[in-house]
Amino acid sequence: MTPARPRVLIVDDEESIRFVVDSALRRAGFDTCSADGGRQALDRVAAFEPDVVVLDVMLPDVDGFEVLDRLRADGSEVPVVFLTARDSADDRIRGLTTGGDDYLVKPFAVAELVARVRLRLSPGGASSRTRRLRCADLTLDVDAHRVTRDGRSIHLSPTEFRLLHYLLVNAGHVLTRVQILDQVWPYDFDGDWAVVDTFISYLRRKIDDVEPKLIHTVRGVGFCLRADP
Repeated sequence: MTPARPRVLIVDDEESIRFVVDSALRRAGFDTCSADGGRQALDRVAAFEPDVVVLDVMLPDVDGFEVLDRLRADGSEVPVVFLTARDSADDRIRGLTTGGDDYLVKPFAVAELVARVRLRLSPGGASSRTRRLRCADLTLDVDAHRVTRDGRSIHLSPTEFRLLHYLLVNAGHVLTRVQILDQVWPYDFDGDWAVVDTFISYLRRKIDDVEPKLIHTVRGVGFCLRADP
């Protein structure tokens, strides 16, 4: 049986934004559904049962923050990625501390949005709350906070663990330093991109001391975790 494609609900009152996001996500292998307002979004969460919601804040009826509040009050744990022109620090903090999973500001890079949506999913299409990820003989168990390679346990720092988790969730996809820095380090981190290269080198020493090498550098772009050369 062919596995079901992960489902994404796109909520935005601008038709052009819905079209661009819908097209990009469908090309990336997602099934999509759209809503142009908060009330319609709540109805479609119930009917469509999305794996991720891409949610604007400024909606014509019920704003995105209220939509999120209602979802969480109803017990829904569906990951929510805010996509909005609201770019103040207060808005970002509100979105991320009241149950949102990510916050991306318009104008945005479509490839980055796809990567952020994919981050909320395991390769099999379940929520990012899925607890075990694997590539070749490398396994990361979220519940046990344990990493193994070639049958041996590997001790990682919290930052190394988050970095490896992000690489595994996006296995096979090239990630830029900006994407990695944004997703692995705190939103108020004021360091530069060099820290990404430093921690990639730390991971390589710990998990790539056997064959096949899993972490690959794509010159001029970023990094990719995959089993093939």
